[in-house]
Amino acid sequence: MLRSMTGFGAATGEVIGVEFSIETRSVNNRYLKLSLRLPDSLQMLETKIDQLVRTHLQRGSVNLSVRMKVPDSEAAYHVNTVALNSYLEQVKPLEIDANPMLRIDLASLLLLPGVCQPPALDELAERVEEGLLALIGQALDELVKMREVEGKAIVDDLLCNAKLIEDRLADISAKADDVIQLYHDRLRDRVQMLTAKAKLHLDEDTLAREVAIYAERSDIAEEISRLTTHLKEFRKICDSSQPMGRKLDFMAQEMLREANTIASKGGDADIARSVVDIKTAIDRIKEQAANLE
Repeated sequence: MLRSMTGFGAATGEVIGVEFSIETRSVNNRYLKLSLRLPDSLQMLETKIDQLVRTHLQRGSVNLSVRMKVPDSEAAYHVNTVALNSYLEQVKPLEIDANPMLRIDLASLLLLPGVCQPPALDELAERVEEGLLALIGQALDELVKMREVEGKAIVDDLLCNAKLIEDRLADISAKADDVIQLYHDRLRDRVQMLTAKAKLHLDEDTLAREVAIYAERSDIAEEISRLTTHLKEFRKICDSSQPMGRKLDFMAQEMLREANTIASKGGDADIARSVVDIKTAIDRIKEQAANLE
C-alpha cells in the first residue's frame, strides 16, 4: 500500500523506573530528513535511533522528540561532603576573628563550585537503550499507520483521476477517426469556393495528397496508445506495496508529454476540450503524487 508522507505517532512507557514520552511527526520532503530532540544523557543513542527510523520510513521530513522523567532518587544532585568540609575549615577562622556574631550560611555554601554535583546519568543510556528503542518503534508504527490511511485516500483520488483520463482518451480516440474526413470536407469546400471565383479546377489527386499530408501530420494514434500504456503502468504502481511517489511523479510527466502532443496535433475543438480535462487531471495527479512516500 502506498503511504502518505504526513503523519503523527506517539508512545509512552517506563523503562527501569524512567518514564519516557516519544512523539514523531512527518511532512513532505523529497528525501528522508530526520531531526532528533534527545536529552543530553541519551545523545549516544542518536545513531541507533536514526537507523531505526530508516527501517520504517524512506521519505519525508521527520521530527522525533524524546522526553524523560528520571526518578527523584537518581535526579537529585549529590552533595560533595569533602569539598563542603574543605570550605568550612577555611571559613571557620574568619567567623571567629572577623565577627563573633557572624554565622555561616549553609545555603550559600551549597552554591560554591564543586559542592553540589549533578547526578551521574552517563550509564543511563546503556540501561534504557533496549526499552527506549522499543518505545520509539511503537511511535514509528503509529506514524506509519497514519501515513497508510492517508495514502489510501490519496491513491483513491489518483485512481479517480486516472479513470477521468481514460474516459477522455476514449472520447479522443472515437473523435480522431472523424478528424481527417472533416478536414477533407472543409478543405474541398474551401478550394471549390476559391477556384470557382478564379474559374480554375483542382483535381482530386492534388486534394488527396494535401489531405494525406495533413493526416500524417495530425495522426495521434501513437500518442493515444502510449498514454493508454502509461495509464496501465500507473495503475500497477498504485497497487504497489513499495514507496513509489517519485515513480508516480515521473509517470505523470510522461502522461503530460503525450497529452501536449495530442493537443498540438489534434486539430479539433472537441479533442482540445478533452485534452484540457486530461491535463487538469494530470496536474491533480502530480500534486497528489508529491504527498506520497
